[in-house]
Amino acid sequence: MADNKRKIERVQTGVRIEKKLLKVLKALAAHHEISMGDLLEGIVLHAFEGKSPFGPDTLAFIETMRQAYGLDISAADSHKLVED
Repeated sequence: MADNKRKIERVQTGVRIEKKLLKVLKALAAHHEISMGDLLEGIVLHAFEGKSPFGPDTLAFIETMRQAYGLDISAADSHKLVED
């Protein structure tokens, strides 16, 4: 059996992110039993290729978490967000 793993180098980074969005991402990572870093890498790599990173079941889970944590911003808001 061929080993299809890819060696990479990871770096620690400090990223500021909207509080409720972070809660949903943490819940999603926990739901899939993966790290936040792995989740974000997967989302970004899919986005770079114009692919959706989530299937219907995961999207339903995300919607449940959005409601649970009161996340009411969307992609349409992405360039309009400001901090107090």
